[in-house]
Amino acid sequence: MLRPSLDSLVFVYRDPVDMRKSINGLAAIVEAELGHSPMNGALFVFCNRSRDKVKLLYWERNGFVLWYKRLEKHKFKWLAPVVDQEAVSVTGKQLNQLLDGLDIFQQPHESLFYDNVS
Repeated sequence: MLRPSLDSLVFVYRDPVDMRKSINGLAAIVEAELGHSPMNGALFVFCNRSRDKVKLLYWERNGFVLWYKRLEKHKFKWLAPVVDQEAVSVTGKQLNQLLDGLDIFQQPHESLFYDNVS
């Protein structure tokens, strides 16, 4: 089984992507919309609109690697698109959890602070 290492630098692209895009199309998104070099050693993660397909793009020494996963049932847990943030940085461990179907973006309950109990 091929999985990212736990210490990988990972950027999850928030907007849905047409899964017909291959290396050149995804690398263009990384450069134009994320402002990163697709050859910087990081993993870039993309998902389709129906959230049942995911692609990972990364540069390995002398060429690109494109990793693709299609779910037969269920959907990946994904963040909604946000105007001011194209991608979210996560750890390799979180990416593996995302690929396993966990919601890594789930936020805990907000902290509450009171001056007294009444």
